[in-house]
Amino acid sequence: MSGVFLFISSFLASTVEMVEALTIVLAAGVTRGWRSSLIGVGVALVALALICGVLGPALTAIPINVLRLVVGGLLLIFGLQWLRKAILRASGYKALHDEAAIYQRQAEAARAQGAAAGGMDWYAFTLCFKGVLLEGLEVAFIVVTFGATAHQVGLAALGAVAALILVLAVGVVVHAPLSKVPENTLKFAVGLLLTSFGTFWSAEGAGANWPGSDAAIIGVLIFYILISFALVQALIRHRTMPARAVAA
Repeated sequence: MSGVFLFISSFLASTVEMVEALTIVLAAGVTRGWRSSLIGVGVALVALALICGVLGPALTAIPINVLRLVVGGLLLIFGLQWLRKAILRASGYKALHDEAAIYQRQAEAARAQGAAAGGMDWYAFTLCFKGVLLEGLEVAFIVVTFGATAHQVGLAALGAVAALILVLAVGVVVHAPLSKVPENTLKFAVGLLLTSFGTFWSAEGAGANWPGSDAAIIGVLIFYILISFALVQALIRHRTMPARAVAA
């Protein structure tokens, strides 16, 4: 598999998850205070490091074909879920993911909890801990499985680190919900990449030989892009058909 595709996939998928985690942390930090929020983030990062330390060696010990079949199947499931939502959003059947609105909801929920009692704000701590841990687990899963399957864990981790640096830099600069990040476009791209890799690896793990070896990933990706955009256009036509009929 091309190292460029591995890096881009890890970077994009990690960026999406990190934007969501940062939105939660910003909402808690601004409304409840930064001390407890950052402690929650720190504890979550320690927990993630421990989980990755156990998960990584366990995955690399699995035979490569079994690993590709299992990981490919899981990525295909996740990718198709992301792709389905992205197609529905792009065609107007599902509301676009609004990071600014999510930030406002998180902030209002944090304010509604009232003042913290004592030195530690456990609501802010728990909110940040859960948000960072859950989103971080998705990043860890993507990095470890992508890297282990391609025998390039370091490159996949580099993509995640690049995403982390970018998201943190944007978060520090704007100090807001990162509403400028085109997350719906990112999720569409990630859905396409996860589905493509899932298809490629699961078929390879089942014993299939792709023409052109790793270069076949590009063909699979183009196939899913064409199918996805065709579905978006078909759904848009279907959604606007009743309105046209009424106007006529």
